[in-house]
Amino acid sequence: MKKLKNEAKLLKEAIRAGTEYGEKRGVVKFEATDTQNERIEYIYKLLVHDKVIQPLALGQQSLPNMRHKLALWASRQLPADHPLLK
Repeated sequence: MKKLKNEAKLLKEAIRAGTEYGEKRGVVKFEATDTQNERIEYIYKLLVHDKVIQPLALGQQSLPNMRHKLALWASRQLPADHPLLK
C-alpha cells in the first residue's frame, strides 16, 4: 500500500464528503462525541454497502487500511486541478 501525498488532508476531505453523503441518504447523524475512528469505520462500511467502493479483503480490514481506502476515494472525487492532488 503506497502512501498518498497529502493523505491526512485527503482523509479529512473523505470524512467530510462521507458525512455529507450519509446525511443526504438519511442514514447517519454524527454526534460531537463520535471519534474520528468511529466515523471512518462507519463511512467505509456505508460506502462498501452502497457499492461505491470495493471492500478490502477479509484479512486486510483494519483501521489504517480503511483510512487509506477513504483517502483514495476522496482523491478520485476531487477535480484534477485541486491543490490536494498536486
